[in-house]
Amino acid sequence: MSVAFRRESDEEHLEPKFELPIPPGPNLVTPRGKQLIDAKVEELEAAVAAEADEPRRQSFERDLRYWRTRRATAELAEPPAPGEVGIGSRVTFRQGTQARTIEIVGTDEADPATGRIGFQAPLARVLLGAVEGERVDFNGVVEALEILEVASDEKA
Repeated sequence: MSVAFRRESDEEHLEPKFELPIPPGPNLVTPRGKQLIDAKVEELEAAVAAEADEPRRQSFERDLRYWRTRRATAELAEPPAPGEVGIGSRVTFRQGTQARTIEIVGTDEADPATGRIGFQAPLARVLLGAVEGERVDFNGVVEALEILEVASDEKA
């Protein structure tokens, strides 16, 4: 029979579902980040168990594979020395005349809208290892950022 007369199934038109990409590099987390990963795994395990719709359950299972991998590879970041920027630090810096405060966290914990920046972000990378009072280069500008205050996040 000619292919032109064959009935195509709906499945032939579905986009393939790929695994969620794992970010490259180490999976460094704060204690808060570890708790968030554990909570996400529990949430997805419950969703998989409760879901009757096969496509939705498969989507939850895919997400669960990602989060289980992230939990298995999570490494607690070493706390930074007092006054030094590290993962789990809350940093206040000045760029030009504007001061800004961010928290440097693990990749999965990052939420720029709330001021949580992943340690692999360009801004975080230039701040890591800096100390209060130091000026660091950023975005091609020499001494663009002045570190005003560094605090360890007790709730990290």
